[in-house]
Amino acid sequence: MMNFFNHCGLRCLLSVLASVVIMTGCAGYGGGSRPASVPEHSGHRIGYLSPKTVPNSLALLPPPPTAGSVAFSLDEEYSRRSFALRNTAAWTLAASDADLTFPHVAGAFSCALNAPITEKDTPYLYMMFRRIMTDAHYSTAAAKKRYKRARPFLLNKEPICTPEEEAKLGKAGSYPSSHNVIGMAMSLILTGISPEQTDAILARGRAFGFSRIICNVHWHSDTLAGRHMGAYLVARLNADPGFRADLEAARTELEAVRVRGLKPVRDCSAEAAAIALQRSLSQ
Repeated sequence: MMNFFNHCGLRCLLSVLASVVIMTGCAGYGGGSRPASVPEHSGHRIGYLSPKTVPNSLALLPPPPTAGSVAFSLDEEYSRRSFALRNTAAWTLAASDADLTFPHVAGAFSCALNAPITEKDTPYLYMMFRRIMTDAHYSTAAAKKRYKRARPFLLNKEPICTPEEEAKLGKAGSYPSSHNVIGMAMSLILTGISPEQTDAILARGRAFGFSRIICNVHWHSDTLAGRHMGAYLVARLNADPGFRADLEAARTELEAVRVRGLKPVRDCSAEAAAIALQRSLSQ
């Protein structure tokens, strides 16, 4: 079990899928300045895929580690290490990364991209992120429902970075991490339209996922499983013509943003410091 999500395998998977994103079909940008309106369902924009066509977490992932196993001991070790980051810049970033509402979450990768990600400046990319959020949640639903894994804070009784969400999170399964699906999917998409920022973008995606360990709401194995589901999701999205067309439009609008010299509005220095501090988790 401990070797299932080996780091070499993940790096290889990322490399292949990033290449797939770059080589997006023949659907091109139609010249429109804004994406077409996308309907909502239960307050969320509909995804590119139906619940039946997203990658199935129950079919693709093994069960989560069990109590007493070597893999669960590793989960517990990551959790214990995270306590030292409480009330630091990494904790502050983790609380910010926990917020998946728009427009907030759209800007999470703006420093890594070195460009704003807003509805005004990058409307196609902004709408893509909104739709992929829905696909990401569908992709984790089956495994979450089957395993109903208890979150770390329920066992270690330590605080979380978003105490107002404690009751809701306590009822939701921990495995796999939807935040990590979202972070990995956004990372791979952005490396496809801005390959010169690949390292910074992938590092931000990893940090976005690790924030969930620091928040004390996910185990390490939850995050790894989520990253795999994010990669699988992007592979599936690349077979969707609507996604490929929007990806080309997003690439075009990003080029326009760069010509205009627009920069992120977030505090990128503070974010970089928090991510550097966060790396102590895996040392």
